[in-house]
Amino acid sequence: MKNVGIMSMQRIYNYGSSLQGYGLRRLLEGLADDVNVSFVDYRPGPILVKDAAAAEPTSKVGRVISKVREYNQVDAKLSDRMRFLNHKRTYGARNFPMLGITPQPNHDLDLDVQVIGSDEVFNCVQGNTRVGYSRDLFGHESPARKVISYAGSFGNTTLDKLEAFGIRGDLERDFAAFAAISVRDENSARIVEALTGQRPTVNVDPVLAYDYMSLESRIPKERQREGKYVIVYGYGGRLNSQENEILRKYARSIGAEILCFGGVQECCDRFVNCDPFELLAYFRDAEAIVTDTFHGTIFALINNRPFATIIRRSVGHGYGNEEKLGYLLDTFGVSSQRVTEMGAISEILGHQVDHQRVNETLARERARTRDYLETAVR
Repeated sequence: MKNVGIMSMQRIYNYGSSLQGYGLRRLLEGLADDVNVSFVDYRPGPILVKDAAAAEPTSKVGRVISKVREYNQVDAKLSDRMRFLNHKRTYGARNFPMLGITPQPNHDLDLDVQVIGSDEVFNCVQGNTRVGYSRDLFGHESPARKVISYAGSFGNTTLDKLEAFGIRGDLERDFAAFAAISVRDENSARIVEALTGQRPTVNVDPVLAYDYMSLESRIPKERQREGKYVIVYGYGGRLNSQENEILRKYARSIGAEILCFGGVQECCDRFVNCDPFELLAYFRDAEAIVTDTFHGTIFALINNRPFATIIRRSVGHGYGNEEKLGYLLDTFGVSSQRVTEMGAISEILGHQVDHQRVNETLARERARTRDYLETAVR
């Protein structure tokens, strides 16, 4: 039996983090009958962005209080805000068992193969105290017999940031010990090539690589909500008042309500608390999807739904999605669905996406994923 451990962001209370981790597990389990797959955990590292670290609470209680304060600032119904808080409070207990995530962190790296990825496992210049600059996520001194990555991403960490914070040399040495390196976007590929002298394999995120909608029996077959609805999927409060009003008008114009997932928004008629597999069923039956997230875009793509992806540029060390989302949209030939001006949302959602091209790209990338994993895990 070959023991394979996935080190990823599987404990983050986020649908994308959960589904990419589970998808990679299913892909690895499908390689051979003698592959035993489990999740393993990293230890958070120091925060390189000191101003961001000072602003973020370090204790679990402090983070909860901070989130309560943050979401109470969103002008949404009290019932939706309460549903959201319950969603966050119960997420792990409700969903981790079905995903195969143990209640307590697993730091046993006595493995035949350690797979680092997917998600933003290499995004080390950020202010998230639950991640930081964790060298575990770069395989540093791992006792595993082989260390590889699959579709890892640096997020909006750049080579310039690695040099500015003095960690380029560390990462050059850590990556030199990898048996195989796979990333999921061009920014990450350029960084790895600069650090190693070799271009890594570029693969799609596991939610794209694993054929969820055909293979996953946990996704409900029945419709989850009657009537027409538009999904708004993103972190709560990131849409401003003008953007919320534009989305309200659009939904009213097609006779649909707005369902929000992941975060509560001013425009939503109802925040929905569901498990990750039910979420995919909601996306499958939506009239349209509006998102500013990487995985929200993916959920729309694998369901062949009309969608619009809001692009936001990072400022300093703050949030930005342009690097990862721009590459994703280009890969699937759907750059027409990017939103830089919310006033164009109706036109963009009315644009006919070439789903045949999307599906042909999916088939090709799924084959490439299997080829890479079969070779790398062997």
